[in-house]
Amino acid sequence: MIRTRLFGRCRIYHDPVSPVLKAPAQIGWDAWFRSIDLVTAQPLRGEELLKRTRGWWTVEPNEVAEVVKRFGRLVVGDGGELMVELPDERAVDALSKALTERFGDQVQVAP
Repeated sequence: MIRTRLFGRCRIYHDPVSPVLKAPAQIGWDAWFRSIDLVTAQPLRGEELLKRTRGWWTVEPNEVAEVVKRFGRLVVGDGGELMVELPDERAVDALSKALTERFGDQVQVAP
C-alpha cells in the first residue's frame, strides 16, 4: 500500500492546501428537559475530512471523492492529514493523471 497526501488549490490564496485533523470532533448532547454532560470524541474518516474542504478549495470535494474512489480510498493519516491509500505506483500515476484531466492544477497528490 502507498499513501499520498491530497492537496487542493486554496480558494483565497491559490496555493495547494490539505486539511489536517488536529483533534477528534467532539459530540455532545442536549436534552429537552435535562442537562447531559456526556461528550464523545469521534474521529473523522477520510471522505468526511475531504468534505470539510467545501468552500476552502476551488473545486467541489464530492467530485474529488468520486475520482479518488476509482483508484484508492480516502484515509486520515497518523498525523491527522488527508491521504489517499493506493495499491501500487501505477494507481498513484493513474490517479494523478485523472485528477489533472478532471481538475487541471486544482487538485494534486504528493508523497
